[in-house]
Amino acid sequence: MRGFRNLMLLIIIALTTDVSACSIVYFIDSRTGKIYFVNNEDYWYDVKPYIQIIPGSKGKLGRIWYGWNNFGQGGVNEKGLVIDGATTTEQNIPAGYSAMKGNMTDDILAKCSTVDEALHYLEDKRIALKNAHIMLGDRNGKAVIVEWVDAAKHIIPIQNNRLAATNFNISDNTEAKTCWRYSLIEKGLDELDARNSKDIITLKDVGNVIGKTVQPPEKDSEGRLGGTIYSTFIDLTDMKFILIYKLDNSKMQKMDIVKELHTGTSRKIKLE
Repeated sequence: MRGFRNLMLLIIIALTTDVSACSIVYFIDSRTGKIYFVNNEDYWYDVKPYIQIIPGSKGKLGRIWYGWNNFGQGGVNEKGLVIDGATTTEQNIPAGYSAMKGNMTDDILAKCSTVDEALHYLEDKRIALKNAHIMLGDRNGKAVIVEWVDAAKHIIPIQNNRLAATNFNISDNTEAKTCWRYSLIEKGLDELDARNSKDIITLKDVGNVIGKTVQPPEKDSEGRLGGTIYSTFIDLTDMKFILIYKLDNSKMQKMDIVKELHTGTSRKIKLE
């Protein structure tokens, strides 16, 4: 993880802030097979986010999730299952489905080891989201985006070695793929794949791809401040986790996922 100290401060670009924006990437280095999962969480700065660490117990897997108001916006568990989501345009959901009450992220990470198990969980619980899609990935190289468009569920699988999500429904043909963040991500991942075969792709390299899509803090017309609340970087192969809060490298959290979950101690890390 050497080199992350200078990551986020070097890649901020001045673009109009969209606090409903998020960027998510699951990437497999085709040369080494190493798997990385990175995310920018963009929202209002007046929420109070934290990292929740819960060791496994009573048939539940150990997990680490991050979010606020008792809900995990994203996370990872001891088996290497990752989950995150992004808002989308509102849709009709299938009949008989509804959003889950409570902390869906925590429940999935506690009960599911793989993408297939998580997909079964969503179907068993009849869960559908009308204004968001979900990315799921695991250590086995499987990743999908689940979204609900025009009253139907759609599953978008990983293609080649990557899967990216921002804030449009990929399966909705009426939505033009004009998101500047999505285009930058695809371009950045193409550049990683085009590198010399002797070059090593690191978590920092993949992190720098979404680093170009961070949202600098900006006030709206009523003076409310928003932007990238945190960025997360997960090495699923080596099970390492990094979170950078409000684009401030001095507020970096780093941990060994397996070691952290084997301490037997549940704890909350407040990010303020």
